[in-house]
Amino acid sequence: MSEASPELSNQRAPRAVAARRLASRSYRSRQRLFLAEGPQAVREAADLDGVLVELFATREAADRHDDIVAAARRQGAKITPATPELVASLSETVTPQGLIGVCRFLDVPLEAHLAAHRPKLVAILAHVRDPGNAGTVLRCADAAGADLVVVTAESVDVYNPKAVRASAGSLFHVPVAVGVTAEDAVGALREAGLRILAADGTGAADLDDELDAGRLAQPTCWLFGNEAWGLPEQLLGLADEAVRVPIHGRAESLNLATAAAVCLYSSARAQR
Repeated sequence: MSEASPELSNQRAPRAVAARRLASRSYRSRQRLFLAEGPQAVREAADLDGVLVELFATREAADRHDDIVAAARRQGAKITPATPELVASLSETVTPQGLIGVCRFLDVPLEAHLAAHRPKLVAILAHVRDPGNAGTVLRCADAAGADLVVVTAESVDVYNPKAVRASAGSLFHVPVAVGVTAEDAVGALREAGLRILAADGTGAADLDDELDAGRLAQPTCWLFGNEAWGLPEQLLGLADEAVRVPIHGRAESLNLATAAAVCLYSSARAQR
């Protein structure tokens, strides 16, 4: 970034106001844009064609991460030098890292994706309301090699800034389908040949038994429910099996992200 480049400092400038409004889900949905904060997320966005629209960067951050700025420029993104105060006004973190990208939505239409691909491992987030949990499960799915994540219409917005941060860049790696009901997602994935397993603490089937019997080697879709009350009865009824993660110690239960990681990695191990 050239030393001669003027820094944007006016927080009421139209570009700054437009970027700040992306904190609102309704505005994100209308514009089909979201914010990615920090070097890791912005680097991932800059590695994808046509995703990064604009990069707000403090001079210090631009100098420290000149490779990211160069990648953003190669992708045709607008590079906006900005004061630390302006970048902080766009950030939701306590200690902003000086880079904030405006990115295009990444989600894929579920039916079109299934018509073009044959996924073996899929996660459905049904009624997941906490953005940190949604982003963390997405990160777990990415690490386990999942082919698709479905975030249902009843769940939190996957482009919520907290969800984006919690995904730690995985939002840019794994195809994500949004806006469908859990019922429609289950129906489409079953038609695509996947076995539907509901992760449920009181499920009749034991995860270890499923793994030992080789049943997890089949193409599998895991259905994960709400953090507090799990999956409603109507969704449990749609699954081929309700599966519990065995608790060998004295813990009452596992939280959503931990249970999802265990289930997804069990499937990944069996399929490999």
